[in-house]
Amino acid sequence: MSDRNAYEQKLRAKLDEMQAEVDKLKARAKGAEADQRIEHEKEVDELEAKRDEMRQKLDELRDASDDAWDDIKAGAERAWGSLSDSLEKARSRFK
Repeated sequence: MSDRNAYEQKLRAKLDEMQAEVDKLKARAKGAEADQRIEHEKEVDELEAKRDEMRQKLDELRDASDDAWDDIKAGAERAWGSLSDSLEKARSRFK
């Protein structure tokens, strides 16, 4: 397996793990009181939008030419960082 394929598989596995965390937060949001539920649902929506952006970056990585791959990888890493940061912030507010 090439380094490129291994990297893509690693990111996809991390994204699957993160999806499980988002699902947990979504369940907590549904169980929250009305005021908090609105805020939590908004955060979950934002997380899902960033997750979708990350999936798009992964698709771009898969389809990228060798010349473009490094640039797209850098964009994927930025998207991953943004998603990870947002998830951590949401976790701290959902407690």
